Amino acid sequence: MTYCLGIISAHGLVMAADSRTNAGVDYISAYRKMFDFSVPGDRTIVLCTSGNLSITQSVILSVEQDLGSLDVDNLHSHRSMYDIACYLGQKLRSIQAREREWLEKDRIDSSCNILLGGQVRGQQTELYMLYRQGNFIKAMPETPFLQIGEIKYGRPILDRTLTFKTSIEDAAKCALLSFDSTMKSNVSVGPPIDLVMYHADSFEIRHQLTFHQGDPYLLQVRREWESFLKTAFDRMPPIDWDRNTDIAPDRTEFSGFLDG
Repeated sequence: MTYCLGIISAHGLVMAADSRTNAGVDYISAYRKMFDFSVPGDRTIVLCTSGNLSITQSVILSVEQDLGSLDVDNLHSHRSMYDIACYLGQKLRSIQAREREWLEKDRIDSSCNILLGGQVRGQQTELYMLYRQGNFIKAMPETPFLQIGEIKYGRPILDRTLTFKTSIEDAAKCALLSFDSTMKSNVSVGPPIDLVMYHADSFEIRHQLTFHQGDPYLLQVRREWESFLKTAFDRMPPIDWDRNTDIAPDRTEFSGFLDG
């Protein structure tokens, strides 16, 4: 399993991906899942992949081959992030169609996803999530992040913290907290963690880090976050077991789960 995250804001973009893969409890490896295809001064393009490794690696290799050919469409020839998403979607469909029959014969799951984030000169910073079928969705100001892989453990902090106006510095910090929560609850996600922070309209990735196992900052984040959570928990008011249960609840405050 894996976990990849993209966050978009009015100020730029944050992308993060772990590097752990597993094919059973006795076969755990590390493979890079973040790929930078940027052209400084013209475009920033970052891809993160999850799912069947043979499929996603084939997509990346095919993209790299296209970049080496002058007479075919490639990541650097398209003039918008939407066009790049369509190009990658076609790559996914083509490789899935080629490999799916043989994978299904051995009951191997061929599903995969790709996060595409970046900016082409003259366009806005954008973030997309591509499905195995080659179709995709785009992050919007109302939903400023997209996740692929093992998403459930790292989502609550994102839902409670992020908005489209969040600074990318805070978004990057939130991304690491999301990864810490995921790694705490699922051993199939783990370091190295690649993290990119991109300032809108800079057309250059100036901030990029890889956090390895035992990284002092990751350890500090885990210790302090757990301490803050414990403090917040201790400050929660006790349950009033003798309260009047005939009082109607305030539905406006809890409509999110009362109606869902």
